[in-house]
Amino acid sequence: MKFFVVTMSHPDGPGWGEHVMPHVEYLNGLISVGKLRASGPVVGSTLRAGLLIFTVADRAELDALIAADPFAIEGLIEELTVTEWNPLFGAFAADAAPYTPQAS
Repeated sequence: MKFFVVTMSHPDGPGWGEHVMPHVEYLNGLISVGKLRASGPVVGSTLRAGLLIFTVADRAELDALIAADPFAIEGLIEELTVTEWNPLFGAFAADAAPYTPQAS
């Protein structure tokens, strides 16, 4: 499994308010099946934004999960960044990929 850190920002307004609960329910479903490991709002962002940590087989699976999010379906993702990540230390370390430092 691969880890991906995703940041998505959303426009403020009635669309966000109308679809936030379906979005949260969708995320809770992803948590229950082990695809989403953590999520929460970004503090201090100029837009409404969330940071999400996914564990999935590959980027294609991640893209499919993002596309199925109610915010994506409704066109409410204004900015999206995706970074593959290997959490060698801390809370997710037990699930990290093996790491071999490269020689200089």
